Amino acid sequence: MYEQFFGLTEKPFAITPDPRYLFLSERHSEALAHLTYGVQEAGGFIQLTGEVGTGKTMTVRSLLQQLPTNCDMAVILNPRVTPAEFLLAICDELQLYVPEGTGQSVKAIVDLLTQFLIDAHSRGRRVVVMVDEAQNLSPEVLEQVRLLTNLETSTQKLLQIILVGQPELRELLERNDLRQLAQRITGRYHLESLTRAEAIAYVRHRLRVAGAAGEIFTPAALRELHRLSGGIPRMINVIGDRALLGAFAREEQRVGPALVRAAAGEVFGRPVLAPWLRWSTWIAVGAGAALLAASLGYSFLWREAAPVASQPVTADVAIPDVPATPPAAEVVAAASPSTGTGDLAAALSGASAGSTGAALAGLFGLWGAEFTAGGEGPCLQAASQRLQCVTERGTLALLRQVDRPAVLTLASDSGDMDVLLTGLGADSARLDVGDRQLEVSLAELANRWYGDYLLLWRPAVPLDRQLRLGMQGEDVRWLRSGLEQYTGRSSSSLEPDLFDDELARWVRDFQAARRLRVDGIAGERTLLLLDSALADAGQPRLEEATP
Repeated sequence: MYEQFFGLTEKPFAITPDPRYLFLSERHSEALAHLTYGVQEAGGFIQLTGEVGTGKTMTVRSLLQQLPTNCDMAVILNPRVTPAEFLLAICDELQLYVPEGTGQSVKAIVDLLTQFLIDAHSRGRRVVVMVDEAQNLSPEVLEQVRLLTNLETSTQKLLQIILVGQPELRELLERNDLRQLAQRITGRYHLESLTRAEAIAYVRHRLRVAGAAGEIFTPAALRELHRLSGGIPRMINVIGDRALLGAFAREEQRVGPALVRAAAGEVFGRPVLAPWLRWSTWIAVGAGAALLAASLGYSFLWREAAPVASQPVTADVAIPDVPATPPAAEVVAAASPSTGTGDLAAALSGASAGSTGAALAGLFGLWGAEFTAGGEGPCLQAASQRLQCVTERGTLALLRQVDRPAVLTLASDSGDMDVLLTGLGADSARLDVGDRQLEVSLAELANRWYGDYLLLWRPAVPLDRQLRLGMQGEDVRWLRSGLEQYTGRSSSSLEPDLFDDELARWVRDFQAARRLRVDGIAGERTLLLLDSALADAGQPRLEEATP
């Protein structure tokens, strides 16, 4: 309905788990790495929990899209079943034929599964059962799940179980009669809601995917959207969709905080107050109560003191000094400390049109290279000076792993502008904006950064292709040597320049540790992170920014 009005190609806040809208926050990346580890490692249970709407299903779908080729996955979506029905569901997912007459015999189905798992193990395949909404499993089914993990060889388990559910799953597994199962859980991860910076980046990411050419939500509206949704992605989607509809009905091109509160009121079925109005209401109530108490106290004292009012007042009673009430402006200033959000906005508005060239020249200069504004593209200029160029979209968590200075594209009132990121700390970042250097908070940076960046790196040998099984060359030799240095292990391969099965396993281990897509193929991001992990002292790094 409102797509054409805002210049969108589709609704950006649909609650269906569309992989194109996948936004991996630092927490979701950790959860995905957690599940990937569970798929690759043998034995025990893996547990993933999170509140309703925090993105568990999207994380699971991301895992299903990047399963190793030797993995067979059975996904159970309806756990409200009997033990026999649960086993039959696993057989259906694994396309295992169950003869007629054995459908209700738990022992017969377990025997079939056992033979299937032994055959799969002999063929080098991994079998994983993932149970969604696992908090709905009955104790009887959970006990059957535990018994399935008894299927093993002398060296490893034949079946891996992943339990995904709401926080009630943790409470369920704390029951005394399920302690045997709880003791077999080798990995636990709880998916938290998004931080404000992540929620803002999440909204902007979805709008970009839906075709938005500029800002639709004001910064204040984005902050309100995070506050009212609690950082839960599903609630962000529901409130954001209603807010866009409300703006369309009012023919307003920008969504402000008032529209977000009105949308949240419709979703929650109750009025939603602005934060300042809510606090002023409580202050007024408190002031009224204090005034009432003071008047009652004064009346009581007047009645008590009336009979002895004629007695003289002695002069040796110490009267404490009472500090004067601060002016109202000072109270407001104390309650609302400045966040310094104006510094970046002012720097961007004051920067010249040539700041993009200055940012790229600064980045090239850190690598001892030269950049010519108006010449060939930056990546072509980098290649001519033996530098690798990376231009893509990512997160601050990824840049923290890469640990390289980068040119970020930020949104300003006059359009997109490039700045140079030279430092990154726990709470702040250091930016070169034109001829100024700023320390800004990560939240302030997230308000203006969509995730687009450009960075440079210089590998020891040319790395201009994806490295995969069967390839040979100097770049494969570098990859093996780098992973040997990174892991502290020695390769057993007789052909160090051949990409063999051992090297593929090492690549998958590295990808899982670095929260990358685990496919055993050394692409650009895998090679870049390995180069960064080797910590060559002669290459530029991100400095530790301080608040």
